Amino acid sequence: MTDKNTHTPSLQEVHGSVDTTKKKGRKILAFLGPAYLVSVGYMDPGNWATDLAGGSQFGYSLLWVLLMSNLIALLLQSLSARLGIVRGLDLAQASRENYPRFVNISLYILAEIAIAACDLAEVLGMAIGLQLLFGITLTQGVLITVLDTFLLLFLLNKGIRKMEAFIMSLVFIIGAAFLTEIFLAKPDMGELLIGFIPSMPSDTALYIAIGIIGATVMPHNLYLHSSLVQTRYFEKTKEAKKKAIKFNIIDSTIALNFAFFVNAAILILAATVFFKNGLFEVAQIQDAHKLLAPMLGNKLAPILFAVALIAAGQSSTITGTLAGQIVMEGYLNLRIQPWIRRIITRLIAIIPALITIQIMGERGTGQLLIFSQVILSMQLGFAIIPLIHFVSDKEKMGDFSIGILVKVLAWLCAIVIVGLNIKLVSEELITLFTTVELNMVLKLLILGVVIFAAFLLLYIIVFPIIKKRKDIAVKLPHGAFSALQHLEVEAYKRIAISLDFSEADNKAIRHALSQGKEEAHYLLIHVVESAGAMVAGQHISDYETEKDMQTLQEYTDFLKNLGYSSEIKIGYGNPKKAIPKLVKEFNADLLVMGTHGHTGLMDYLYGTTVNSVRHTVNIPVLIV
Repeated sequence: MTDKNTHTPSLQEVHGSVDTTKKKGRKILAFLGPAYLVSVGYMDPGNWATDLAGGSQFGYSLLWVLLMSNLIALLLQSLSARLGIVRGLDLAQASRENYPRFVNISLYILAEIAIAACDLAEVLGMAIGLQLLFGITLTQGVLITVLDTFLLLFLLNKGIRKMEAFIMSLVFIIGAAFLTEIFLAKPDMGELLIGFIPSMPSDTALYIAIGIIGATVMPHNLYLHSSLVQTRYFEKTKEAKKKAIKFNIIDSTIALNFAFFVNAAILILAATVFFKNGLFEVAQIQDAHKLLAPMLGNKLAPILFAVALIAAGQSSTITGTLAGQIVMEGYLNLRIQPWIRRIITRLIAIIPALITIQIMGERGTGQLLIFSQVILSMQLGFAIIPLIHFVSDKEKMGDFSIGILVKVLAWLCAIVIVGLNIKLVSEELITLFTTVELNMVLKLLILGVVIFAAFLLLYIIVFPIIKKRKDIAVKLPHGAFSALQHLEVEAYKRIAISLDFSEADNKAIRHALSQGKEEAHYLLIHVVESAGAMVAGQHISDYETEKDMQTLQEYTDFLKNLGYSSEIKIGYGNPKKAIPKLVKEFNADLLVMGTHGHTGLMDYLYGTTVNSVRHTVNIPVLIV
């Protein structure tokens, strides 16, 4: 049994590993770093595809879209950092704590799809970079990207600061490469500045603009940032949190503005070199690389372009893997070996890349890159809306909940992004159904997915508001006073306590002891829910069962040393059946349980362990 409010530290290997309290003088330096890891997601190969397309087709006219996207990203990333600093939870953990289980599973699946789409762009980007630099085939380049699987593990073992230094060095390489490219291209500064005035040349430009927003504001970065800020250890006082938020805003401003410079440089390069010379259809990264040397008259330009592309892919793939670990542990409270997690993420990205190359040829990679950014764009609302709800919650955020102005700006950003995505999805559906012959089953399946996504989006918008109103209503008094009778209750003599080996155990035991004192006899219960226990029951003999029995024994030994009489029992399989059975065998007159199971709509569909048990036993149940 797992309490949805019980969380292991986010990115446990490096959680609180950077001690900011020891830094004197320029304490801000201790906080700098997390936003740089986040910023690489804003300059990954997926961004290159949209920036190249925008610059080559429309010149400098979409620069304002990049600037707007960067401002939106800065606002959302600062909110993400605020959540991690104040509540000590990443976005996935906060969602698991607030939403029903079926919503969390759905959000987890969507987050994994977004991470897979992001990793797909990084795999293709690195593969293209290797191909351009060393002349290998794209298939060979994709397969080589598997080798970076263990780089993340190596860097994590060296500590978060070493990882940040490695990523920042790659970011520096990208920035230096494009600074040189811009110097060689010599853009028209007057026309460039006009590009920051909002305009929309055509419907095609709107499509590219939506792609730029989707490639710039990335959902997995919101999960990542709320976790990375927790690598900094600081005193959990109001003043310390205020300083941490301030320093992280500075960190985000520097890092994301650098990412904006890189994206703007790619668009400006495409506008100066291709658009100005009538080459309006250069959307393929390979074409851009091929044309740079003859157009600029410099052989260094394409080499710098390829090196920057490899650096962008490598840095982004590391942070994408971290985000994958965060969403899995946060939403499911499931932790697997990091190297397994890395291989799974990479294989999910490699398979569609290889299939596309085999079916559509190497020219199809550009379309696949842009498609991956469309997928990312469609996921944004499912990360942004919960984030805004969480940082607006005065009860949980206290004095650090966002003010009216920030709240209005955040919701405006959400409305713009979700609105553009709705327009994009509707147009794509119309195009798909009118130009491609699909059988009825496939059409219904696509429509079903879209309708479910729309329902889920509406649910995560409305649910926190309804839940808050219900909580307020529960606190209000109801009914009139009536005479109370027979208030004498015999002291509890035999008390059963259900435990799940989490932080909730301490509270459950404490409340149980307050009911029975030293005069009662206590039974400590734990249910093993592994697949083996489901099948073999009490006949199972595995490490998990032995470890659970050992932990229970330590609990009862501790209580006996304090003067309490207690014994232990292990149950097997379904806790809804195992707990009542053990309670009846013990002949308990009180059962103490933690709150576990589903919430919201899932209560009505599946019920909860607590509800099932309290309706099965015929004794009082104290739910802690």
